Amino acid sequence: MPNFTKSYPQLLPGALSDLFAHVSVTGELTLADRYGLMAALLEEPLLAEERASIDRLLRATRAGRAQVVNKLSALADADEY
Repeated sequence: MPNFTKSYPQLLPGALSDLFAHVSVTGELTLADRYGLMAALLEEPLLAEERASIDRLLRATRAGRAQVVNKLSALADADEY
């Protein structure tokens, strides 16, 4: 009998710090960024510094320093130039 377990997205090591740096530079939180945050929050062992980075991103969004955009990724903009 097959073993059906819930499979959540897995965050790559170091991805959260890259995500934080990207949003800090661009001021945009893309759809891919939001999925990365979701994957980080669904991971069981979330380090204190990772939780603090997520909190900073949420505060920046609430304060208007970062905007939630409907772009899939910031890489899509790089192809336009």
